Amino acid sequence: MAARLARRLVLAALMGAGLVAATPPAPPVVTLLEAAHRQVGVTRLYDGAYVRLAYPGGDVPADRGVCTDVVIRALRATGLDLQKAVHEDMRANFAAYPRNWGLRRPDRNIDHRRVPNLETWFRRAGHALPVTADAADYRPGDIVSWRLPGGLPHIGVVSDRKVPGADRYLVVHNIGQGARVEDVLLAWPPVGHFRVFRAPPATR
Repeated sequence: MAARLARRLVLAALMGAGLVAATPPAPPVVTLLEAAHRQVGVTRLYDGAYVRLAYPGGDVPADRGVCTDVVIRALRATGLDLQKAVHEDMRANFAAYPRNWGLRRPDRNIDHRRVPNLETWFRRAGHALPVTADAADYRPGDIVSWRLPGGLPHIGVVSDRKVPGADRYLVVHNIGQGARVEDVLLAWPPVGHFRVFRAPPATR
């Protein structure tokens, strides 16, 4: 007992003198919203080029990306790697995913960067909520997808910042000019509404 106390006193003295490093502090917790907003001013380009990525955790350069990369990067910062999640589910359930691109097998470099695949994974993982045209139904941190004129899929993260003078949240997205926070929640009819990490439904 005395020896253990002596060791602790010596260790404390060494730490105080800077000779032994203290236990490093835990990394700060990053929320989905923080991670989404941090992309603004960093991701300045819209670039949908096919790129071979590392796996898992692969990403294109931070200064570029598409709309899905905003969502991917935001969720990855919270610990959810959509590249890995989508790839694993597509390997096991390939027929459940859209065949829009004529693929015969999953491609871990691009599958998670396609809006219809993310919509499918969110629904299959139990994160889907009702889609409405009422701005009050959408909360900060929700993920929303749309179909732009011409049917082009789009996706973004609902911000915690509101439109000045309106009771409606802005959205963090990349529609062609890098990551931005803009008033687009109801600019196009929503087709997907997802809330990741929400509490599970109560059981009876």
